[in-house]
Amino acid sequence: QVQLVESGGGLVQAGGSLRLSCAASGRTFSTYAMAWFRQAPAKEREFVAGISWSGGTTSYADSVKGRFAISRDNAKNTVYLQMNSLKPEDTAVYYCAADRRSGVSRSETVYDYWGQGTQVTVSS
Repeated sequence: QVQLVESGGGLVQAGGSLRLSCAASGRTFSTYAMAWFRQAPAKEREFVAGISWSGGTTSYADSVKGRFAISRDNAKNTVYLQMNSLKPEDTAVYYCAADRRSGVSRSETVYDYWGQGTQVTVSS
């Protein structure tokens, strides 16, 4: 069993930056692929970024490519999402997810564990 706890959300002006963190429990964190998803009001949850178990492979949604960066520190059981040049359309609840398989997937159905989410609000 893996528990995920997100932090770092908040209110920021357009053009600003935030860094989200996701702390994971469990000794097998380093073998899991990790991802960030988000869900805006009245919209379906969508893939934002993913990273393989080693950190060697990353994947991004087109809408965030070049602005967001996902990384992980397996020694700290933590995955990060650095968000720069934020836009009002980035406003959403951001969720961290873990997949027991090591490869990166954009499909939320393959992820086994989810955090409770952290709110990110970008004002114009």
